[in-house]
Amino acid sequence: MAVVGAILAGFYLVVVAFAMVAYGTSIWPIAIAGSVLLVGFQYKVGKWAALRSVGAEDLSEDQYPQIHQQVRQLSRDMGIEKPKLKVARMGVPNAFAVGRKGAGVVVVSTELMALLDDDELEGVLAHELAHIANRDVVTMVIGQGIASIVGIAAQMVVFATGDNDIADFFLAIIVGNIVQFFVMLFVLAISRYREYVADADAKEAIGGGDPLARALEKISGGHQRSRESAVDSQVSALCIFGDSDSFLSKIVSTHPPTEKRIERLRS
Repeated sequence: MAVVGAILAGFYLVVVAFAMVAYGTSIWPIAIAGSVLLVGFQYKVGKWAALRSVGAEDLSEDQYPQIHQQVRQLSRDMGIEKPKLKVARMGVPNAFAVGRKGAGVVVVSTELMALLDDDELEGVLAHELAHIANRDVVTMVIGQGIASIVGIAAQMVVFATGDNDIADFFLAIIVGNIVQFFVMLFVLAISRYREYVADADAKEAIGGGDPLARALEKISGGHQRSRESAVDSQVSALCIFGDSDSFLSKIVSTHPPTEKRIERLRS
C-alpha cells in the first residue's frame, strides 16, 4: 500500500510542478485545496450513488443473524469495526463494499445469499471486509481523482502554451483525455492487484481458499445465466466479480481473470 500511495503521490506532484511552472508558485495552495475538494466530493457522492443505484436496504439482523455474526467475528479478526450490512436485488449474485474503516458498508445481493452455501458466503464477506481493512475503496477514489486532476492539468498546459483559439480548445480536450486514460490504466492495474490481495486476506481469515474459490465459480455461472443485472459499470468496479475475455478488456478491467483468482486461492 505504501508503494501504491507513493506512486499516486508522484503523479500528483508532477502535476503540481507543471502547474507551478505554467502559472507560478502562487497556484499551489489552489491546486491542493481543489484536489482535496475533488477527491472528497468523489468519495462522498460515489458512496451514496453506489448504494442508491442498487436500492440497498439494511440487512435485518433478526432475519439474518448468522450473516451478522459471521461479519462480526471476521471484523474482530481483521481488527476493524463491524461495517453496516445492506441487501439489494441486483439481478445477479454479487457483493461490494464502500467506505472506509469505521464507516464501511457491505452490500450483498439476495441472489448471492440464495446461491451460496454458508462457508462460501463467509469467504465473500471476508473478501469485502479485506477491502475495507486495506482501505482499497479510498485508494481507488484517490487514484481516480488524481487521474482526473492530471487530465485537467494537461488541458491547462495546452491552453497556457497555445494561442487560446478553437484549435487549442479541441486539442486540450484530446490531450487531457489521452493523459487521463494512461493514468487510469495504472489505477486499474492497482485495482486488479488489490483484488488478489483481498482474496489472499480472505483466505487467511477463513482458514482456506476453497470456499471463496467455489463461491467465485458459482458467481461466474450465475452471471453467465443472468441477463437482468441491475449493476451499472461504476458499481461493477466495486463488486467481488468482474470478468473480461479480450486483451483490451483485460487491461481496462478492475478485476483480474476469475480463473486466475481461483487458481491462486487453491494453490
